[in-house]
Amino acid sequence: MARFTSSSLTIFVLASASPARRRLLESAGLSPMVHVSEVDEDLLAARLGDVSPRELCQALALAKARNVASTLGESGDSDGRRFLVLGCDSVLDVDGVALGKPKDSAEIRARWSSMSGRSGLLLTGHALVDVAPDGAVRAEVTEVATTVVRFGRPSAAEIDAYVDDGEPFNVAGAFTIDGRGGAFVEGIDGDHGNVIGVSLPLVRRMVTEVGVTWTDLWTHP
Repeated sequence: MARFTSSSLTIFVLASASPARRRLLESAGLSPMVHVSEVDEDLLAARLGDVSPRELCQALALAKARNVASTLGESGDSDGRRFLVLGCDSVLDVDGVALGKPKDSAEIRARWSSMSGRSGLLLTGHALVDVAPDGAVRAEVTEVATTVVRFGRPSAAEIDAYVDDGEPFNVAGAFTIDGRGGAFVEGIDGDHGNVIGVSLPLVRRMVTEVGVTWTDLWTHP
């Protein structure tokens, strides 16, 4: 559902179904229009072939943002305003291997067996597409944020319970820091929001790069 203030000159669009990303943006004062992309992540990853985790998440984020941007402008949603479309994709880089959402419980257990007591790099690709009211693309900005995640050593029984809970099936790397998996993370080095799914400082810089003042995107009661 579209939610934005009538006084805003810009409609901020989140090209993601992630509730965590939406909540994080809302906590920062934005009220994004949520428009889920139709990008088949597995198919695109297969087409990209042997690329680095950084290249993978950046390409997926841009594909999502472009997919949603292509649907805007002609639908009558703009009311003369521009769109800023944010696409994101997160992967966990462990030993140079990109770990996205796990496919089954066996994969979750195998990942935690290898991650236990170690560190990984949580990479989130960010792509911002600036779309004019008529649907024309004005600019594209892409960046990747990196946060070091230091994992604890949960027991096999704890991981079994985590699998049964269902949370790790829905997130890159099979863990969260803002949910039940947070107790299994000893600490991070870097932006915690990036681990949740959006680096707010990075998005602010990207928004500024296309000529929009971050605080102008804030919504008010």
